[in-house]
Amino acid sequence: MKTHTKVAVIGGGVVGCSVLYHLTKLGWSDVMLIERSELTSGSTWHAAGGFHTLNGDTNMAALQGYTIRLYRELEEITGMSCGLHHVGGVTLADTPERWDMLKAERAKHRFMGLDTELLSPAEIKKIAPITNVSGVLGGLYDPLDGHLDPSGTTHAYAKAARMGGAEIVLRTPVLETNPLPDGSWQIVTEQGTIIAEHIVNAAGLWAREVGMMAGVYLPLHPMEHQYLVTDDIPEIFERGTEHPHVMDPGGESYLRQEGRGLCIGFYEQACEPWAVDGTPWTFGHELLADKLEKVAESVEFAYKRFPVLETAGVKTVINGPFTFAPDGNPLVGPVPGLRNYWSACGVMAGFSQGGGVGLTLAQWMIHGEPERDVFAMDVARFGRWITPGYTLPKVIENYQNRFSVSYPNQELPAARPFRTTPMYDIWAQHRAVFGQQYGLEVPNYFALKDEPLYETPSFRRSNAWEATRQEVMAVRSGVGINEVQNFGKYLVRGAGARDWLDIIMAGAIPKQGRLSLTPMLAPSGRLIGDFTVSCLAEDLFQLTASYGAQDYHLRWFEQHKAAGVTVENVSDSRTGFQIAGPNARDLLAKVTRADVSNEAFRFMDVRQITIGMCRAWVQRVSYTGDLGYEIYVGAMEQRSLWNTLSEAGQEFGLRPFGMRAMMSLRLDKFFGSWLNEFSPDYTAAETGLDRFIRFNKPAQFIGKAAVLAEKSNGAKRKLCAFVVDALDADVHSYEPIWIDGTVQGFCTSGGYSHYAEKSVALGLIPTDQAVEGLKVQIEILGEMRDAVLVTTPLFDADGARMRG
Repeated sequence: MKTHTKVAVIGGGVVGCSVLYHLTKLGWSDVMLIERSELTSGSTWHAAGGFHTLNGDTNMAALQGYTIRLYRELEEITGMSCGLHHVGGVTLADTPERWDMLKAERAKHRFMGLDTELLSPAEIKKIAPITNVSGVLGGLYDPLDGHLDPSGTTHAYAKAARMGGAEIVLRTPVLETNPLPDGSWQIVTEQGTIIAEHIVNAAGLWAREVGMMAGVYLPLHPMEHQYLVTDDIPEIFERGTEHPHVMDPGGESYLRQEGRGLCIGFYEQACEPWAVDGTPWTFGHELLADKLEKVAESVEFAYKRFPVLETAGVKTVINGPFTFAPDGNPLVGPVPGLRNYWSACGVMAGFSQGGGVGLTLAQWMIHGEPERDVFAMDVARFGRWITPGYTLPKVIENYQNRFSVSYPNQELPAARPFRTTPMYDIWAQHRAVFGQQYGLEVPNYFALKDEPLYETPSFRRSNAWEATRQEVMAVRSGVGINEVQNFGKYLVRGAGARDWLDIIMAGAIPKQGRLSLTPMLAPSGRLIGDFTVSCLAEDLFQLTASYGAQDYHLRWFEQHKAAGVTVENVSDSRTGFQIAGPNARDLLAKVTRADVSNEAFRFMDVRQITIGMCRAWVQRVSYTGDLGYEIYVGAMEQRSLWNTLSEAGQEFGLRPFGMRAMMSLRLDKFFGSWLNEFSPDYTAAETGLDRFIRFNKPAQFIGKAAVLAEKSNGAKRKLCAFVVDALDADVHSYEPIWIDGTVQGFCTSGGYSHYAEKSVALGLIPTDQAVEGLKVQIEILGEMRDAVLVTTPLFDADGARMRG
């Protein structure tokens, strides 16, 4: 065993071996894997081995597609068999809601290049004849679905890694991981000590325990999961071809052929967490006791859906633990707050996602960033506020909803409310219907009298429609108010703050008393943030961005820190409100003695003034696209500020509005939003944020070479706005855009403009097609809807009200 290495991967399951292989594939050979027992000793060995591409996140689906295609490559490289069975699979829909979900997924697959197909019940019966299609509306067929040999595949990864120069050390438990001053890590094992430049936690069932060795909490929890293997079934072994997979979300089951019989697994409601207080180090190649009573209802349902099961004997019952994160996605990437410590854990679907996880992490470590937006599995998507007490109920909820319909407007209830602002009870009194962002309770809308305090999950327009419409019109005709709590907020201090920001941000850094909008870029020129930068003093700046990206952005700041400059996260200690609408200035003037006339307080100004009893920082800007102000105070003063504004606002028709209204209002001006229009998948030139870049500023800002090259060559695609002839469903995201009968683009987001009374979509299409009046079709829930490209904003087109 060597004592020094560039990378040490801890954990010898399919994910750890995939990471090791991809590091060698991308050029790093001085790498090693340390396994406490034997390869596949955790969850890998007892996995059912299924793989599929279906995933609500398109980037996750693409990585799953990469994983599946990789297996043939592994076989060719190593000469080993992965035991591949590419039999295809069909997901059933037995309700209109499930059918809507499958139609939406099929539409996404068009621009992703995935060859899936919607099937009728008769077509399902033809390819999967053991299925009782009574009550089934249709299904989604994916020819890439299949299963493999978990052990053979893991050992193929391992052999390919060894062929690339990697070392694998077995039967060597890790005892300690200690950070060293130069950013490397001391790894103490039972067989000796290793110094590694980088450490990768791929410890699977033991990832929590390995994380705690470094003082980090990884929000993971193991759940018991059962599947059954039947005796021989004539309807299976007498077939000329292998039976395809069948996923039956209504029955919470997945089914595939296993030899001459069937394998069927369940995601039952009566689920059970395992190892709540920690995974025993002695656990390994054993299974848990059978608990068939937990899946009794699911089995009974399965007998009806697959009648051959009722007379089939059960050969084997497998009950083993698998590790989940609160949202079911992996935890991947550099762990915030630690240098050179990487996570590759929580990969519940290891044989669907393991290859993509390995590729992503290797790209990140070697090239500095992955090739696509992987925020859905970024370890930084959970902040440092998360606790085991939050993780456990969310993991249980995720397991129970594994096969449930995933609606674009759905808000899941477990572990809520957890984090609230001082306004929570006041909003509740105003009949707020809350959503959740980064653990924070945020009003989505305010229910009308006699309406339920619950938004019906739907792919179509929900019961929030009328309340949202009224909130929108209150802003456009009077003045609306909502919190600025759900912005990420940071204070940058120091004599070198301006120079540092000039490198971190691609845009102009404002003069004192002014603010600017600027993208933050990766070296590749792709977006990693869209920020408002406010100069409060020559050595003090406030940055605002997405609330849910706090650890993501703080990690970037830490990786690029400069001497004499400090960055403080004040996202929760600094809060307040925005007021917006034609009466916003009149309301502000009533509650302060400061001069807030247009001449004294211009658009994009920032000033500290007294409002009521509060000393506040006020910025004249609003995401609503209207005349508006963002007002920031300390959290202890927020209630006082509310009392002042709400009392004075009565004569101006002040009305609270929520995030549903906000997202409608921004569509009037075609404003983009983070992780929709603005994400690491896109560049500033593609999304229009290049208008905020100062290409000629002297500072060599991060990404400068890339954006100058793109400016010279031109972007190949462009973000555009469309007015859609929609029915009762609007664009959500990733719907394909058809031009001249072919898919040439996709939607990034959309919704309904209650002000303009139009359905609006934002999307990316080829730049040479982006002309006013272009007629396209957008596929919404399986229906082609006509749409036309528009360039004139639907509200305040000349900016007179916003700037006046």
